[in-house]
Amino acid sequence: MPPNPVTLYNPAMTERPFIKMHGLGNDFVVIDARAEPIALDDAAAQRIADRRRGIGCDQLLILEPPSNGRAQAFLRIRNNEGFEAGACGNGTRCAAALLMAESGAERVTIETRAGLLVAERAAAAADGADQVTVDMGRPGLAWQEVPLAREMDTLHLELTLGPLGDPVALSMGVPHVVFFVDDAEAVDLAALGPALEHDGLFPERANIGVASLTGPDRLRLRVWERGAGLTLACGTGACAAAVAAHRRGLTGRRVALELDGGALSIAWGEDDRVLMTGPVATSFAGAFDERLLEGAAA
Repeated sequence: MPPNPVTLYNPAMTERPFIKMHGLGNDFVVIDARAEPIALDDAAAQRIADRRRGIGCDQLLILEPPSNGRAQAFLRIRNNEGFEAGACGNGTRCAAALLMAESGAERVTIETRAGLLVAERAAAAADGADQVTVDMGRPGLAWQEVPLAREMDTLHLELTLGPLGDPVALSMGVPHVVFFVDDAEAVDLAALGPALEHDGLFPERANIGVASLTGPDRLRLRVWERGAGLTLACGTGACAAAVAAHRRGLTGRRVALELDGGALSIAWGEDDRVLMTGPVATSFAGAFDERLLEGAAA
């Protein structure tokens, strides 16, 4: 006689649904708070993002009611350290895919701290993966827009680091620094990233990218993300690297980028807006015990 099945239902558990998604391995926990608000402080966000005691993710994405009538939702983004970020390219594509699936629309507008972002379905990738294009807006190129702690030329930052040379700084809703190197694979970014992220030149900390030219209008990119560390892909980092490469005269305005998790396509238009195209995927859906938000044992 077979043993009794394990009962997974816990009557004391107050469930909160979520969806786990990723863009090229840059992974997210998505919570829909449009109808039912969620009390989420930095510590609670950290607990959800914890890969051993929570669900685990690079960033937490919360869909909230928009304040702008043109948008379908407000997207609140929290890094796995808990603090809020102004933008997340891969996360925006994932949120857009959910909103388009919900409404059946081919195009949505998402409100973020970095402004309104328009996303639309793109042609499927060669492997059949769903792809989304998102307009990430205009890059911030002035030192105050990055921001930097003091005035300087953002095209040749006064932050020379030995063989890495001088980087480019810009904002894609979050601060980015891009070093152009002969071989991105050879850079010990795990060692350099933490110190550079917290350098006093960056009052809001910074994402640190190392990029190498691998062909005409092609870059290999690795990114240390503030609050997340080394990730398989960084959408805003890819946008920043493409803009920086064109500003340095290394590429045209359309750039193919190879990240650890796969490929992204970036186009910096003559209107100064940056379009990013890449795949999105849903890993699974589930529910967590809301006591996790309060630090209680589930």
